[in-house]
Amino acid sequence: MATPTAAGSTAGLKPAPMALLPPIPLYRRLLRTHRKHLPREMRLLGDEYIKSEFRAHRNVENPVHIIGFLTEWQMYAQKIEGDSWLGEKIDSGKIDKMSDQQLGQLYELMQAIQKRDQDGGDEESS
Repeated sequence: MATPTAAGSTAGLKPAPMALLPPIPLYRRLLRTHRKHLPREMRLLGDEYIKSEFRAHRNVENPVHIIGFLTEWQMYAQKIEGDSWLGEKIDSGKIDKMSDQQLGQLYELMQAIQKRDQDGGDEESS
């Protein structure tokens, strides 16, 4: 006797992911997305980060690592395009999986954002 399954049901499930884009089209999409959806200061910071990350991963040969890298960047692009990222916090599960180097990069990003906010606040009050 057949048993009910979740196949075909969307209740409580994430939407089916889009096909994974190859690196160069994804890179271009990310830069276009920043240009279209982010304020200038955030775009400049984000563009530099994207460029450095794609450069750093240019010679990676581990397919699992490549798929994970491209998947996360594609999900990031979808969030930015949908404006669903505003006010969102990073999933603690993702933080637990980060290496010390990644945590350091995240901390540097947080400091850059806080510095930008402080500098912006000073300019507005003068």
